[in-house]
Amino acid sequence: MADVTWTFSSTGGSIVVHTGVSGRAARTGHRLTIEMAEWSGSATTRDGLPVSAQASIVVDSLRVRSGEGGLTPLTGAEKSVARGNALKSLQHDKFPEIRYQAESFEAAPDGFRAHGTLTIHGRGRPHDLDVRVADHGDARVLIAESMVNQKDFGIKPYSLMMGALKVADEVRVEIEIVVEK
Repeated sequence: MADVTWTFSSTGGSIVVHTGVSGRAARTGHRLTIEMAEWSGSATTRDGLPVSAQASIVVDSLRVRSGEGGLTPLTGAEKSVARGNALKSLQHDKFPEIRYQAESFEAAPDGFRAHGTLTIHGRGRPHDLDVRVADHGDARVLIAESMVNQKDFGIKPYSLMMGALKVADEVRVEIEIVVEK
């Protein structure tokens, strides 16, 4: 059977990052939900199984959707400040893209495991993604959740009050891609 290449982008899915807080004053901080608004990628399948995949995210497309916790609700102005702090930590002007390149795959009961390289902040590191595949009529939905440690990529998590309040090193990334059959 011939190879089939699928392309996808932010118009057909989402990439959402969830941050935590740490430090002595953690209860005063917001756990943020961040959307990466601009991304794209492609995957090639052979006989229905993936053989290659890649994706890239535009760092400057980062948008703070909401914040949980904290002493007061997160305001629009605070969302703007949080976005600016995140872009500064990611050095978006120097490292404008986050990339993932899958090199191999293994079948799993409800999808597959992708073995690849995640590049953030100019540093590439091995990173596996467990991808669940669900059929929804005329489309397939690919869903993955992954934990990423910022320090592994040379990112210093944002902090204030001399480190009493800081963004937790580990962030949770949720990926959902809808691909038409």
